[in-house]
Amino acid sequence: MEITDYELFEVPPRWLFLRLETSDGTVGWGEPVVEGRAHTVRAAVEELLESYLLGKDPTRIEDHWQTMYRGGFYRGGPVLMSAIAGIDQALWDIKGKQFGAPVYELLGGRAREVEAGFTALKMNATAEMERIDSPATVREAEARLAEVREAVGDEVDVGVDFHGRVAKPMAKRLASALEPYEPMFVEEPVLPEHNDALPEIAAHTTIPIATGERMYSRWDFKQVLESQAVDVIQPDLSHAGGITEVRKIAAMAEAYDVALAPHCPLGPIALAACVQVDACTHNALIQEQSLDIHYNEGSDLLDYLADPSVFEYHDGYVELPDGPGLGIEIDESVVRERAGDVNWHNPVWRHADGSVAEW
Repeated sequence: MEITDYELFEVPPRWLFLRLETSDGTVGWGEPVVEGRAHTVRAAVEELLESYLLGKDPTRIEDHWQTMYRGGFYRGGPVLMSAIAGIDQALWDIKGKQFGAPVYELLGGRAREVEAGFTALKMNATAEMERIDSPATVREAEARLAEVREAVGDEVDVGVDFHGRVAKPMAKRLASALEPYEPMFVEEPVLPEHNDALPEIAAHTTIPIATGERMYSRWDFKQVLESQAVDVIQPDLSHAGGITEVRKIAAMAEAYDVALAPHCPLGPIALAACVQVDACTHNALIQEQSLDIHYNEGSDLLDYLADPSVFEYHDGYVELPDGPGLGIEIDESVVRERAGDVNWHNPVWRHADGSVAEW
């Protein structure tokens, strides 16, 4: 058996799907994309498949991962790791289908019955902020969280995403102001290139620190775990090397008593891959998902599934899928109908003086 063919589909609202087929007719699906860079990642996927993977045995996932990662002199980063991630998801989907088992069964079996859903919500802390901003800006963020906390009560967790919009001086001040409302975590309090500031920020608050959506390998996470400044890591299954790599990142985090909460504002294949990892990972905390998120105008993640009930939520939880592979069936007719040049890009924000702000 060998990998014989592939197709890539850009689909709305901002996703890229990979269809991988083997010589015995088995089809696996992956979601290799960087939001706003679908064309670039598409080229990277094509290069990896054409130069290496076509004609290979799909079952040797670990060896393929290592070859795709180490086989080029340059490695890491969002484009290569997202391309590898989507291919890896598709390979695991194929392997599960060949064995007639969910991926989590091949990774040691379930460590929980259910995990995911609406037991928490996440909100942005603020719009763009100046490096040193006014007390009024801090008060606005505080009032926003206070209003949400009053609306949902103490039984619902609220994650607060700084989204890398906040420089270190304001991150310390903002975390201190939000502390009375007991958020579940503050996410990405500074940009990942400033992760060396996380210990100082953590020293200013008792709020758990979360980060990781813009970190792409276990080597990126190694540094923040060793700093002991983070409490929740958020690798993205479509950016951080796929199922193979995120399982390793999660195991590293467990050794540091750090929880896993996979980042996933993407489509159904990415979410299915996340749930497979959550199912067999002891330190999995909660699963983000994009159903009804504001990006999904015109197309949502359930639209591409032949059986949308696989992601039906009950009291804030979703049943673990028991279907083979990733546990979902992609409706190819919908994918082919909606595929095209999507060309989504995030907005570019600017400060009052015209300089570029973090989005």
